[in-house]
Amino acid sequence: MERTQIFDLMGELKLYGMKAAFDEIMATAIKRQHEPQRIVGDLLNAEINEKRARSIKCQLTIAKLPLVKDIADFQFDGTPINQTLVNDLASGGFIAQQRNVVLVGGTGTGKTHLAIAIARSCIRSGARGRFFNVVDLVNRLETETRNGRQGRLAEHLTRMDFITR
Repeated sequence: MERTQIFDLMGELKLYGMKAAFDEIMATAIKRQHEPQRIVGDLLNAEINEKRARSIKCQLTIAKLPLVKDIADFQFDGTPINQTLVNDLASGGFIAQQRNVVLVGGTGTGKTHLAIAIARSCIRSGARGRFFNVVDLVNRLETETRNGRQGRLAEHLTRMDFITR
C-alpha cells in the first residue's frame, strides 16, 4: 500500500498521532530492522500519546485557569509552606479520596499560584477541573436564578473532579 493511501486511511480514522509519527517510526524501523509488531506498537503508542496531549490541552482550556503557574516556579524558601504537602496535593490523591483542600493565608502568600499549579498538575494526570473567581461564580449563580435556570451550573460542576479558586 502506498504512503498516501495509508495517510488517507489514517486521516479517515482520525489517527493524527500515527500520521504525524509515521515517517520517523518507519525510518527507524527500516534502519534497525524492527519486526512488524514493533512497528505497529510504536504507531499505536504515538497515537495514544497524541490523544493524551490533546485531551490535556482541551481540559486546560475548559479549566479556564487565569495564569500559567507550575509548582517548580514557586519559591518555597523563606515561606512556612510545606513543599512536601504541596507536591502530595499535586499528585491528585485528595481527589481520589474525595477530600477538600483549602489554602489559607494573607495577600501575596502564593495561594493562587499554588492553586493553579496544583490544578494544572491534576489535569495533566487526567482530572477535570474548573477555576472560578468567587465574584464571577456568585454572579453566574445569581444570573441563573434570575433567568429561572438555577441548578444548571451546579449540574455542570458535578461532572468536574475539582473546583478551584
